[in-house]
Amino acid sequence: MWQEQNNALYRKFTFADFSEAFAFMTRVALAAEKRDHHPRWTNVYNSVEVWLNTHDAGNTVTEKDRELSRVIDALVGPQS
Repeated sequence: MWQEQNNALYRKFTFADFSEAFAFMTRVALAAEKRDHHPRWTNVYNSVEVWLNTHDAGNTVTEKDRELSRVIDALVGPQS
C-alpha cells in the first residue's frame, strides 16, 4: 500500500530476486517517461523503494503522483 509521508507517496516493493526487481523498474521507467513524471527510487537486490511527488508543485503530492502510483500498482500486480 502507498503511504503519504513527508510530502511524498511511498511504497516498498519486494520481488523474488534482482532480475524481477530490475524488470519491474524497467516497466515503471517506460510508464513514467510516457507521462514525463519520474519517481525517486532505490533498488537493493530484490527490493525497490519508490517516492512520488511533483517538483513543479513545490515537492507536494498531486494527482500526477496518484495517477502514476495506480499505474505502478497495475504493473506489479497483487503479489508485492
